[in-house]
Amino acid sequence: MPKRGKMDTYQSPLSARYASKEMSYNFSDNLKYSTWRKLWIALAKTQRTLGIKAITKKQIDEMVKYQNDINFSNVMKHELRVKHDVMAHVHAFGDQCPSAKPIIHLGATSAFVQDNTDLILIKNGLNILLKKMVNIIEALAFFAKRNRDIITLGFTHYQPAQLTTVGKRACLWLQDFIIDLEDIEYRINNLRFRGAKGTIGTQNSFMALFGNDEEKVKLLDREIAKEMGFNKTFPITGQIYPRKTDSQISDVLSGIAQSAHKFANDIRLLQNLREIEEPFGKKQIGSSAMPYKRNPMRCERITSLARYVICNGMNSDFTSGYQWLERTLDDSANRRLVIPETFLATDAILNIVLGVVKGLVVYPKVIGRHVDQELPFMASENILMETVKAGGDRQKIHEKIRKYSMEAATLVKEMGTDNDLLERIQKDSDFATIRDKISNILNPKNFIGRAPKQVDEFIATVVRPILKRYKQLLGIRADFKV
Repeated sequence: MPKRGKMDTYQSPLSARYASKEMSYNFSDNLKYSTWRKLWIALAKTQRTLGIKAITKKQIDEMVKYQNDINFSNVMKHELRVKHDVMAHVHAFGDQCPSAKPIIHLGATSAFVQDNTDLILIKNGLNILLKKMVNIIEALAFFAKRNRDIITLGFTHYQPAQLTTVGKRACLWLQDFIIDLEDIEYRINNLRFRGAKGTIGTQNSFMALFGNDEEKVKLLDREIAKEMGFNKTFPITGQIYPRKTDSQISDVLSGIAQSAHKFANDIRLLQNLREIEEPFGKKQIGSSAMPYKRNPMRCERITSLARYVICNGMNSDFTSGYQWLERTLDDSANRRLVIPETFLATDAILNIVLGVVKGLVVYPKVIGRHVDQELPFMASENILMETVKAGGDRQKIHEKIRKYSMEAATLVKEMGTDNDLLERIQKDSDFATIRDKISNILNPKNFIGRAPKQVDEFIATVVRPILKRYKQLLGIRADFKV
């Protein structure tokens, strides 16, 4: 068989094509297994501090020396022999640290390194996503403020409803992402560490190690958590931390994907109307066959990846519910795929969202033309009210406006003409009393309510405190990877 290189093996598009280097590194073998070693070092150091005399400073120093120097080829040899990944790493670490070998993994179970590391990487991943969310919020707030006064058609059922502004609509997207940010903050602040709970969570091995000194056993659990950056531990576990945590985290990521999907779908609809477009590079090719095409491929990729994240959340839900008693191993292979890939996909989504928001192009004249086409219909109730106030017969006027509206709509749809509803009304003598008021009635600003002020208030009271709180996270670039 010929020697195989990088291009001869499957590579995940998430790491090779879509996700950031930062998130890819967070779930890399180097970080994962060096974290295992950090946990073994923290365990040994804390055990020594609490009085285990069999553990020496020399042993700990030896472990620290090789903490980031993982002999992966040796690990693979051990794993082929023992068929157990944690013990393969214990033996490989011991080969590098012969004096420390007798005390590595003392009193611990595999979940001590596996689960605690997963929680560390999850926390790292949430912080990476939080940083990108904050930058998206800043970019969307800038877009909303800049377009607060551009009047546009509002849609329900994708049918023209009333008028709003481009900035007000952007605040709908913005609010969704802020809800997601609040969820991330909550999960980061309340994420618990598994800690040192022993084989099936009873801490029996550590009770034996510390001569049934319960205070030392409890202190071991707390101090290791603190060493690894956690101020809370699960008070109760089986062999593993509750898989409900994974389900809760996947819910947060799914929520982000839902917000991104809504945003991207809206842009795709607006791009079809030629009102707003996602960024398009000077040398970008929209279609291999149709040179004129400007396909919204960035937003299409957002929605594509978002579906993956949303569907992937079900894996964590099933894993949470399908655990048996203190633990069953049918979670393991699933979680190796689901946790990293859901984070990588969510990271990729946010990278694209940030670039799209920063590069959105608005076409006010097209938007204005669409408003002009629909405004006479939207103003019909106001015309009715003013005519009745001037002495007209409500029922008679209502019927005339209804008839003229249907005729105008038919011509627009069947003949492609402009909307002539106002011309029909102005020619009718029953509307003579308000002819001089019609232009004022038809001022689009009369139909947007508090939309611009809502933008200002939302940014001032909701967005600015967030941006002030995370000022140090702002300013990241939005590079788009093909």
